[in-house]
Amino acid sequence: MERNKLFRDLRTSLIIAAWFSFLLFPLLVMKVSVTSGAALVRFRWERLPGIAVAAFALSFAWRRALEWNEARGDKPSGAGPIAALTARARSALAVKPIRLSVSAVLLAVVAVYPFALGMYHTNIMITALIYVILALGLNIVVGLGGLLNLGYAAFFAVGAYTYGLLWKYAGPAFVAAGVDPGWLFWIALPTAGVLAAVFGALLSLPVLRLRGDYLAIITLAFGEIVRMVLQNSGAVTGGATGISLIPRPWFFGLRLPPRQAATYIYYIAVALVALTVFVVRRIEDSRVGRALEAMREDEIACEAMGVDLVRNKLVTFSLGAFWAGIAGVLLAAQTTYINPDSFTLWESITVLMAVVIGGTGSIPGAIGGALLLKLLPEYFRPLAQYRMLIYGIAMILVIIFKPDGLFPRNRKKYTFEGAPSEGGASPAADGQEARR
Repeated sequence: MERNKLFRDLRTSLIIAAWFSFLLFPLLVMKVSVTSGAALVRFRWERLPGIAVAAFALSFAWRRALEWNEARGDKPSGAGPIAALTARARSALAVKPIRLSVSAVLLAVVAVYPFALGMYHTNIMITALIYVILALGLNIVVGLGGLLNLGYAAFFAVGAYTYGLLWKYAGPAFVAAGVDPGWLFWIALPTAGVLAAVFGALLSLPVLRLRGDYLAIITLAFGEIVRMVLQNSGAVTGGATGISLIPRPWFFGLRLPPRQAATYIYYIAVALVALTVFVVRRIEDSRVGRALEAMREDEIACEAMGVDLVRNKLVTFSLGAFWAGIAGVLLAAQTTYINPDSFTLWESITVLMAVVIGGTGSIPGAIGGALLLKLLPEYFRPLAQYRMLIYGIAMILVIIFKPDGLFPRNRKKYTFEGAPSEGGASPAADGQEARR
């Protein structure tokens, strides 16, 4: 039986290889060049065997992978080498000395990173940390609340333009009064978060009764409306030209040169990421977080249990938008220049992909997904023209083989210790405590 199935798979792969060779022949084998008005066709036959072998191997491997994935679904959760390795790592980190040692090493790496790798790598890491904040904020909306938001870049733009407009209109007054303009960054940071949260609440008002595809379309339209308003309000925002010469934050009244300023912004970004992780973690364990998860699972049942959906959606969009506004200020401070083209639909899709690939609802997933999507393209620039293709393939593979993401959320589990009492009552009835 196994031999017959193997022969069938090989025959199917051969047919697929033949079809791919036929379909890709005009694109990869034939090359037409025009010289002096005459078309010359050159056949690169050496590529044909490579196309056939690659198609054969990939089709055979793909079917085997699908069979493995189907067989894996029949196994109990937690089975397999990866799950065993993860469980072993978690049990090791549960030991206090090991956990403290790992934390100390991680802090040391974070502290020496800008000095060990230089300004170029520091700026790349700052960009990645900005997207980590964005992914953590969107994770509140998509992961906890279950609301698909395709206009998240609008709140990102609100934060960046808050700092840019403060510099454009209040900066000259600061300079004329002899006040350090670096204070504008610290003024803009909470202001941008609050303004973005207000915009998030305004967005949630017309979408209170929407869900699924309709919600995604409305949020997408909101993001494009904000971008077009910024682009066509040249008298206020600078239009397509944008706002330039935005100051970086100063260090206790001292204006830093570019290299030291990048290091300073890097440490600010690290501190903001730590603050975001702490706040999002607290939200998960709060009553608000439980209500958001209930809304994500079933809105009708959630409302029947007395949860206020209107307030929940307002809170969800506002909390997610707040962190996008904070990230926008960081972006403006890092690049010192912003324009509407920095906040397109692609930015929203990138952040959403980071959440989905990393693991919806998972804080490590949002961090890992954002770092992967922003660091890998920078270090594989020769493959930049294939970025969209690689992103698409990555999404397909994750959805099929890891639907929970690369770093799925570790949900709380409660078990009861001890044997049942003689009367048949459960341990909980005897007053025994549940452990996590």
